[in-house]
This record gives sequence, structure tokens and C-alpha cells, in this order.
Amino acid sequence: MQQDGPSFSDEAKDLAATVGAYVRQETLDPLKGALRYVIFGVAGALFVSIGSISLIVGILRLLQGETGSVFAGNLSWAPYIIVAVAAVITAGFAAWRIPKREARRREELMK
Repeated sequence: MQQDGPSFSDEAKDLAATVGAYVRQETLDPLKGALRYVIFGVAGALFVSIGSISLIVGILRLLQGETGSVFAGNLSWAPYIIVAVAAVITAGFAAWRIPKREARRREELMK
């Protein structure tokens, strides 16, 4: 008995290789690409957080040390409030802008 084509085991191996390549192409490769963006995003968020905290502490030290006796005595708490309000306003502005950018991106994609 002579076979005219590849055997069943050869076709099964070929099918397994094709399915494996497809899974790799459609799932693993995009995840590897997304992982790069996640790593850069986390690193960027970390650096922005460190920079923001350093800036806030610097402004606090500036208000405490370079304003003379303006914030002395009963007003020694004022620099803390000023810096806290400035930080909340900055964070609020950043949070306010994030949805706008995403909505604009969605509108561009819909066109």
C-alpha cells in the first residue's frame, strides 16, 4: 500500500506548528510590545513623582527660609498649606487634562 501524501502524524505536527506560530504572533508578540510601554510608563511615573516631590519640598524650604519673618510665629503653618494647595491644584489640573486627551484620541480614531 502506497501513500500519496503526507501521513497523519506529519499533518498533526504541521498543524501544531502553525497553531503555535499563530498564538505567538497574535498573543505573545503584542504582549511583549505592550510590556515595553508599561515599563516605560511606570519608569516615567516614578521619575515624575520623584521630581514633583522634590519640587514641592524645594518650594516649602524656599517659603520657610527665604521669606524672613513673614511666616514666623503664628504663621509657621502657612507654607505647608500653600504648598499643599499648589500640589492639589497641579494634580487636579493633570487629572482634568487626562480625560480630554483620551476623548480627543477616541474622536480622531472614529473619523
